Amino acid sequence: MSWRPQYRSSKFRNVYGKAASREHCFDGIPITKNVHDNHFCAVNARFLAIVTESAGGGSFLVIPLEQTGRIEPNYPKVCGHQGNVLDIKWNPFIENIIASCSEDTSVRIWEIPEGGLKRNMTEAVLELYGHSRRVGLIEWHPTTNNILFSAGYDYKVLIWNLDIGEPVKMIDCHTDVILCVSFNTDGSLLATTCKDKKLRVVEPRSGRVLQEASCKNHRVNRVVFLGSTKRLLTTGVSRWNTRQIALWDQEDLSMPLIEEEIDGLSGLLFPFYDADTHMLYLAGKGDGNIRYYEISSEKPYLSYLMEFRSPAPQKGLGVMPKHGLDVSACEVFRFYKLITLKGLIEPISMIVPRRSETYQEDIYPMTPGTEPALTPDEWLSGVNRDPILMSLKEGYKRNSKIVFKAPVREKKSVVVNGIDLLENVPPRTENELLRMFFRQQDEIRRLKDELSQKDIRIRQLQLELKNFRNSPKNN
Repeated sequence: MSWRPQYRSSKFRNVYGKAASREHCFDGIPITKNVHDNHFCAVNARFLAIVTESAGGGSFLVIPLEQTGRIEPNYPKVCGHQGNVLDIKWNPFIENIIASCSEDTSVRIWEIPEGGLKRNMTEAVLELYGHSRRVGLIEWHPTTNNILFSAGYDYKVLIWNLDIGEPVKMIDCHTDVILCVSFNTDGSLLATTCKDKKLRVVEPRSGRVLQEASCKNHRVNRVVFLGSTKRLLTTGVSRWNTRQIALWDQEDLSMPLIEEEIDGLSGLLFPFYDADTHMLYLAGKGDGNIRYYEISSEKPYLSYLMEFRSPAPQKGLGVMPKHGLDVSACEVFRFYKLITLKGLIEPISMIVPRRSETYQEDIYPMTPGTEPALTPDEWLSGVNRDPILMSLKEGYKRNSKIVFKAPVREKKSVVVNGIDLLENVPPRTENELLRMFFRQQDEIRRLKDELSQKDIRIRQLQLELKNFRNSPKNN
């Protein structure tokens, strides 16, 4: 009997990527050259935000989505941070509220005016101080309004209640820098990856570690919950330094369900999961390819679909929320690709080829909308609730009516779980000590150069004075 490949029926096997034309891109943007492993980009149905290269502090641009084309060099910026901005995230329920974190140890909440910025914005509506070192990651809770998570280089994750502007919980189970955080569908579990080569599943309100995996063969970098399938997917590096992905059961992290090597490139692999279509996208930092797979609940769990290829390398990728997609074009996912070399932001649409232009209900199920399911007090008291769903057929243009109100408070010491966070500083990492050493060496070299230049100038003046005294006119 002849061997035949197994045929697998899927409505997404012909999904293809379509890059926007040049006039629909955002051009002339000084994208940050920071090497931190974040996307430096955030997008929602109204605005695109990009971290930019700037002197004397950190800044980012906020551009209305319809304002495509070339961006003027003097375009207004959000520029209130004293250090480089490391991460930005839009509030999922209030479309003009964005959070940012920085090397200046602060997290700030900004309110963008209707129609975008008309002048530079330097005053945040809320400044949050609780980390003793720089803050590398921020993440909004997926179902609760005004709950924000921040992860700093002090190895702590702080949970902020923005109704009162204070940290209300602290997760202190990590022994090194936190690389990535991800929530499950209802926000009752938090998965983290850490530089200590461990993958953890944490109950965020208590800070209790439910599951922990020591990844020796698969060094994890990024993690994402695969919707409500009770699965986790991580990207990392194998012991032979090849890029690799692994699938895990969230209730048993003793061994991965599958491990699959991707390629031998060195750039970080960013995973993106679409729970509505059960599709996984893998985008490599520094290369232009986006691979996509379909996730199933049975073996082989992971089925390769296709690959979008581009010669332009990507620094990071922003993802459009579902309610911002073009359903008339059968668009199921949209990336905003940062191309640093060209100063360009390029939208890439993932499209299911269909002949009919009517609404396709089979590829657009009910999806999490713009209404929160819980208040901060409800979630903190232990209530879990699935996100409020919306139909993209009628409701995807609906604007949220929630308004952000910043609390009025005085600056004081930040005490959580009986610990003053601003005083409890952990020891510096080896990388930070090396950076400090090289910075000091550069400063010593600069001072030596200045001294040698002054020494040369003094000798020149002495020679000029000697020549002046020996000249015939003076005799």
